[in-house]
Amino acid sequence: MTESHRSAETAWPAVGHSPEPVRLYGRQFQTDPAALYTRLREQFGPVAPVLLDGDLPAWFVSGYREVHQVTSDSQLFGRDTRRWNAWPQVPGDWPLLPYVAHNASVMFTEGPEHRRRAGAISEALGEVDQFELGSHCERIADKLIDAFAGTGEADLVAQYAVQIPLLAVAKMFGMPEAETPDLVRDVAISLDAGPDAMDAHLRVQAAMRRLLAHKHDFPGNDVPSQLLASPSNLTDEEIVNDLIVVTAAAQQPTANWIGNTIRLLLTDARFAMTLSGGRGSVGQALNEVLWQDTPTQNFIGRFATRDTQLGNQRIRTGDLLILGLAAANADPLVRPHVFSNSSGNQAHMSFGHGEHGCPYPAPEVAEVIAKKTVEVLLDRLPDLELAVHPESLEWRPSVWMRGLQALPVRFTPTYVAASAGASATPGTW
Repeated sequence: MTESHRSAETAWPAVGHSPEPVRLYGRQFQTDPAALYTRLREQFGPVAPVLLDGDLPAWFVSGYREVHQVTSDSQLFGRDTRRWNAWPQVPGDWPLLPYVAHNASVMFTEGPEHRRRAGAISEALGEVDQFELGSHCERIADKLIDAFAGTGEADLVAQYAVQIPLLAVAKMFGMPEAETPDLVRDVAISLDAGPDAMDAHLRVQAAMRRLLAHKHDFPGNDVPSQLLASPSNLTDEEIVNDLIVVTAAAQQPTANWIGNTIRLLLTDARFAMTLSGGRGSVGQALNEVLWQDTPTQNFIGRFATRDTQLGNQRIRTGDLLILGLAAANADPLVRPHVFSNSSGNQAHMSFGHGEHGCPYPAPEVAEVIAKKTVEVLLDRLPDLELAVHPESLEWRPSVWMRGLQALPVRFTPTYVAASAGASATPGTW
C-alpha cells in the first residue's frame, strides 16, 4: 500500500492540495457516515472520486440534484453492469460481485426490456391485498412478541425486526415457513457484501427455483404464480432472478427500516407520547428515518454510456457511479429543516428514483409491513425502553445498508396464555 493510499484511508486531503480519491470502505464509513458524507461534499462537491474494495475506482454522487439527474437519464447513465470499464481489474473473489455481476434479473435490464420486466413485477405486487397483508403482519408480530414477552427483555433486531419482513414475503410468495430461517440468513449475508456473499446468493437462488417449480404444478394467489401467468411471457430464469430482487429489497431494507424507527422512538423525546399508548407518530417516525437513517445508504449503481460531465467532474464512458441515497437526502438544498410536519414529505431518495427506482407499489407494501410491526410492538409493550445507553448501540459494518447490530430493550414482563388463534405460518407445500 502506498503512502497516498494510507492517507486516503485514514485522513481527509488537506485544503489546498489536489484531492485524492477516498476509500468508500473501512471503519470511517461505519461509525458516523452522515458526517463523512458532509465532508465528501465539502471537499469534492456533489460528485466525489472514491475507491471501492480492492481500490477499484468509482464516483460517489452525493448531491440531491445530481442523484435525481443520474436516475432520471437512463440513456446517459445505464444500468447494465457490463458497461463497466474496470472489469479487467476485478478479481474473481471480489466481495461486491453480487452487486455488479450481470444476471437475468430485472436489476440489469434497460429500455423496453426493463419496462416489460418491471411492469410484470408491479402488476404482481399490485395484486397483493394490503389489508390482508397488514393483518398477517399483526399476527406475525404478536407471535414473535409472545415468544419473549414473559422475559422482560429482548433484542428487537434479532428477535423481531429481521424476522417479520421475510415472513411477510413468504406469505406473498406462498412459501412454507420452514424455508424462511435459512432464507433470512442467506439474504442478509448476500446483502452485507462480505466474503460469503456469493455462496449465500447461490443458496437463495436455489430456494427460489424450488419455489417456482412448485408453483408450476400448484399455482395460487401469490406473486410467483402471478409472474408465471403474466402476459409478459417471463422465462423461469427471469422469474427466479426477479423473485430474488423482490426478496432482497423487501427483507434487509425493511428490517432496518423497522429497527431504525424503533430506535428513533426510544431515543427521541419528541416521540415519548407514542410509547405511552398512541400510534399517531409512527408514520412520522418511519418517514423521518427515511430522511435521516435510510436503510439503503448507497447503491451500485449506474454506468456512463458516453463521456460527460456531472457535478463539475469529468465522467468517462463506462465509469461507475455510486448513488449516495443517504447523502442526497442530507443535501442542505433539499433536506427539511424540521420533521415535525414532514410525514407527508416523501421527496427523499430512499426508494430510488426513475425507471429503476422501487416499482410501484413496492414502497407501499414495505410501509404496510413496517408500520404494522412497529404499531403492534407499541401496543403490546407500552413501557418499552432501551436496556443500554443510546451511544452504545452499534451499527452493522456496511457501507451499503444502515441497520443496527442489536437493539436490546427491557419492559414489564407479560405472561401470555397459550393461544388457539391464527398462526403466522405462511403456507405449506
